[in-house]
Amino acid sequence: MASDSPNVPRWTLTDTLYVTFLRVMAAVCLWFALQYWAMLTGYSLEGRGRFDLLPPAWKAASTALAMMFPVAAVGLWLLAPWGAVVWVLAAATEIAMHEFYPSIFGINRLLVIAHITVAVIYVLFQAALFLQRRKQTRQVRTDLP
Repeated sequence: MASDSPNVPRWTLTDTLYVTFLRVMAAVCLWFALQYWAMLTGYSLEGRGRFDLLPPAWKAASTALAMMFPVAAVGLWLLAPWGAVVWVLAAATEIAMHEFYPSIFGINRLLVIAHITVAVIYVLFQAALFLQRRKQTRQVRTDLP
């Protein structure tokens, strides 16, 4: 019976940690999306962040982020490559808002540092997975001398 089973590679600790990391990122993206939607609809900030009360720059940025973060959350939860791409776009938008236009959006160093830290962790996971797969490929090949 065991010989009939398909040969599926087992997940390593790196794979498990990476999937957990992406799922946590998805939950955080969903939280950010809910915060933006609450602001735009007037449920937070005592109604001062309602869409009709915002300046044009905030209208554009918050609307874009309110749409990007839930899409990124779905993509990250599904482990789809486009989820990380949408997250990078949303994170880059927030970094640009707070670093390049502080007179309009204010300074939020903690958010910027958090986005950069998560991006570095993501790149480190990608490098670790690449090296792991390369090592597995070398072990499996039979045409080596």
